Amino acid sequence: MAASSAIDDLLALMAALRTPGSGCPWDLEQDFRTIAPYTIEEAYEVADAIERGDMDELKGELGDLLFQTVFHARMAEEQGAFTFADVARAITGKMRERHPHVFGDADARDAEEQTRQWEAQKAEERAAKGRAGLLDDVPVGLPGLTRAVKLQRRAARIGFDWKNPRDVLDKIAEETEELVDVIGSGNQDRIEDEFGDLLFVMANLSRHLNVDPEAAIRRANEKFSRRFRHIEKRLAETGRAADGATLEEMEKLWVEAKGMERG
Repeated sequence: MAASSAIDDLLALMAALRTPGSGCPWDLEQDFRTIAPYTIEEAYEVADAIERGDMDELKGELGDLLFQTVFHARMAEEQGAFTFADVARAITGKMRERHPHVFGDADARDAEEQTRQWEAQKAEERAAKGRAGLLDDVPVGLPGLTRAVKLQRRAARIGFDWKNPRDVLDKIAEETEELVDVIGSGNQDRIEDEFGDLLFVMANLSRHLNVDPEAAIRRANEKFSRRFRHIEKRLAETGRAADGATLEEMEKLWVEAKGMERG
């Protein structure tokens, strides 16, 4: 099936789901705000499939994410705002404008030069939208660590940045001391504030190390889950559950799991 025909089928399906009287009651009740969390969730599931290298899963998750785009476009069309075709034309036009070295006469010698051109074009777009501030169009809805990295990367373009990871590590030590001091105060608002500062600097370190903090925390989450499942499995072999084991027993099995992973 041609891509255009497959898209037409998907658009027709979405229209049917949103048709009053004959459509799906749940789909008809939704609006942009209620669907937005699902859109974010589907994007994370795409990232998860990529992380696991599961191409069959990735195909399905990309379809789920595409469906979210179609859902939003259908609701906008019902309001007379725009259509799916408008969305496709808009992104095609934007990508052509941002790649003049491919679709125009500009020359990009390497990826670094292309990035500079891209950022210059984005700055022009921000100015045209009345967003003169360097940070004005960094979306507030991004995951916190991702937004932190984007904010820091923008500031770094004009030299507001540490020169190397060692400087960032020194700042982490400073922020850690401040958090320790405020923990003793019992002031939860100040604790949250200082903890946020520490996370923000950790995100900055990830940028200097060329590490995606969201990917890193997903990896750490999976590692924790894998090792904890090992604890549960080993305890089950003796007829016990994790909630009946001592901390010392679980820590011993945790070290065992680490040793197995390291071969």
